[in-house]
Amino acid sequence: MTRFSRAAAAAVLACSLALPGALATAGPSAAAPATAVASIAPSTAAPALPAPTGPYAVGSTVIPLVDRSRTDPWVPTAAGRELMVTLHYPAARPGDGRPAPYATGEEARLLTEALGIGSVVPGDALARMRTHSRTDARPAPGRYPLVLLSPGFGASRWTLTHLAEDLASRGYVVASVDHAYESYGISVPGGRTLDCVACTALDEGGVHASVVTATRAADMRFVLDRLTGPRPAWRHARVIDARRVGMAGHSIGGASAATAMAADRRIDAGLNMDGAFWEDLPVEGLRGRPFLMLGTHDAMHLPGGEDASWDRTWPTLDGWKRWVTVAGAEHFTFSDYPVIQSGFGLPGPTLPADRAVAVTRTYVAAFFDRHLRGVARPVLDGPTADNPEVHFQHR
Repeated sequence: MTRFSRAAAAAVLACSLALPGALATAGPSAAAPATAVASIAPSTAAPALPAPTGPYAVGSTVIPLVDRSRTDPWVPTAAGRELMVTLHYPAARPGDGRPAPYATGEEARLLTEALGIGSVVPGDALARMRTHSRTDARPAPGRYPLVLLSPGFGASRWTLTHLAEDLASRGYVVASVDHAYESYGISVPGGRTLDCVACTALDEGGVHASVVTATRAADMRFVLDRLTGPRPAWRHARVIDARRVGMAGHSIGGASAATAMAADRRIDAGLNMDGAFWEDLPVEGLRGRPFLMLGTHDAMHLPGGEDASWDRTWPTLDGWKRWVTVAGAEHFTFSDYPVIQSGFGLPGPTLPADRAVAVTRTYVAAFFDRHLRGVARPVLDGPTADNPEVHFQHR
């Protein structure tokens, strides 16, 4: 496993966006290959995310939260632990509300600059990526399972939007969480922008990445309290079924799902999309709760691969479990990055963007359908002709 320093995180993101076959495990000394995209003409057009596949229209709202009972580990002088949460949810009818923005212009600008691709993907164009959700639309009647989403290190919650919208269209409330000072730019109330202080702390301060996963576990506990507690932060929180809660994440966000489950019994099922586990599970495992590991089919996340944490964690998962790998995938295949690559004309990995989106949506939704709704999903039982890229390990 490699430490995700500030420089390494930028290099990993840039490699994944710009270079086919680039490793998602660049070390701290790696440099972002800005010249790799220098010959590509910049695009000012705003592409669209893939349309959701479920029967519901999708609503969206942003909720700022501050946990004043905790000291932020990255900026101890901050007035508590600050979080930004985007909720996607089943909406009562299409066209209700305004089109939801993808990101703020400042967030998108900071990310593209950190990646060294700002000359090819202007931040304002990325911020205008067209979504399929409507701001503050009225929720559809009923009660729906809740899925928590946590992004990769250095990335923001909006880089998981295509998955969040799809889950919401299938009948889930999805809370995508930005964790303060852990991405290249988070816009918060008051016109402020939070920088990635954690990137420097891991790089220069010698802080172990387990601080990130433990902190995110506490973040998710707080988000659960504020969405399902007696005084919820969302006025439509009644549509959330607090008895059915799952968590998924990309990269270190996926590792945080296991840490959060170990710390909070309210989370019924967890899913790690290509993240190294930075903490060992407790001796009691996850107390029989299900967990899915979804990763790349390469030297990193095959059994016996370079990321030894998957081999180490596998036997400690004590409930229903699957280890699934995807041929042609790269580290950021499981986020919005394939859509960004395709939409802005950047070279992509072997797995085309449409297949990256379809595979991610299919297996994430099937997992939560099975374990939060009790619906049989045979796609989780083994290889299928419709998904030839997908391989099951330890069968």
